Amino acid sequence: MLNFNGELLKDSTLQLTNENRGFKYGDAIFETIKVVNNKVVFWEDHYFRLMASMRMLRMKIPMKFTLEFLQEEILKTIEESNKTYRVRLNVFRKDGGLYTPKTNEIDYLIEVKELNTTVKETYRIDLYKDFYNYSGLLSTVKTNNRMVNTLASIFAEENDLDNCILLNEKKGVVEVTNGNIFIIKGNIAKTPALSEGCIKGVARKKVIELIEKHPDYTIEETSISPFEVQKADEVFITNAIIGVQPVTNYRKKTFKTELSEKVRKSLQTQMILS
Repeated sequence: MLNFNGELLKDSTLQLTNENRGFKYGDAIFETIKVVNNKVVFWEDHYFRLMASMRMLRMKIPMKFTLEFLQEEILKTIEESNKTYRVRLNVFRKDGGLYTPKTNEIDYLIEVKELNTTVKETYRIDLYKDFYNYSGLLSTVKTNNRMVNTLASIFAEENDLDNCILLNEKKGVVEVTNGNIFIIKGNIAKTPALSEGCIKGVARKKVIELIEKHPDYTIEETSISPFEVQKADEVFITNAIIGVQPVTNYRKKTFKTELSEKVRKSLQTQMILS
């Protein structure tokens, strides 16, 4: 089911013009949101990130775009309330213009699909080195320009991997194709700092808060080299849909998953209670 500017549509009936700016210029941002039993998981975090992204990209935020309004728009797009869904909320500038838009006013599209995602027991990753995610503030925004992620996902599929680590122009670890990455060495947990170019993930934020409260571990937002991934005791990835996915294999290295599993269960509990 689709919701285009408040109008509910079947998937086959949506028509976007050749002047759509998301299509022509990637002039669009999105949030990927999990809905469980009619509950929008971590909705406030998604909402405030969306608002911050729209302001950064100079999109005009409609007066009606309140937290309550958008939540209601998401829920009215869901056909059966007792299921789990992946929701993509896309915002793009209205049609027209070349690089310079005719207007900063926006359209929005909500896409809902039933979700059946499970955590994998074996999860293999490697580096993607053909192209880089460039560090900087713009890279922290979830724009529709996901070409590096797309090419890295194709690389993963061609090499029988579950995911790939993306690097920045300084050869530092940024994230994986569909989420943020954490590494554990001893009692120190590390994740790439936002200045490295990683997405400002909602699940990333929640996991940082969880580890900050853990009596035996400290968290660092910093630069991480691929060599540190190789030497880590544990590695896991996070996103708003799966929560936490422990990584079991990186090249010839096999990781433990003890802390990863604890964090995964704690975050799952937060998702249920949010």
